[in-house]
Amino acid sequence: MKMLRITLEGKTYDVGVEVLDDSSPALPQTSYSPTVPSPAASAPSSSAAVLVTPPVTAAEGCQVVVSPMAGHVFKCLVKPGDVVACNQVLIVLDAMKMETPVVAPLAGTVRTVLVNVGDAVDDGHTLLQIEGLPQ
Repeated sequence: MKMLRITLEGKTYDVGVEVLDDSSPALPQTSYSPTVPSPAASAPSSSAAVLVTPPVTAAEGCQVVVSPMAGHVFKCLVKPGDVVACNQVLIVLDAMKMETPVVAPLAGTVRTVLVNVGDAVDDGHTLLQIEGLPQ
């Protein structure tokens, strides 16, 4: 038996290893999988907030703006009460190191902003509501 010291992710383990020579019969191979706590069991980190909300329906006279993809809110350029123009950039999403602007589908007033910088969003997640300007 040979003793080895292994360091894995900063933790040191002393392991006994049996050295087999060519004349020893082959042993069945087994694999070792360390137990890793599930993400649900660990506390969420403060660096990335996870947003879990039910779908939001548009209030009367409002139009919802939804995320076109999964990612994180990188910038939020508007707040409730801001008047926005059609195609104005409202929010910038970050996915895989790429910034994607989310623009206003119509001119109007921002009624509610439902996300914060750093929030994780999925495709179709409601980001904000815009109340259209009277024609």
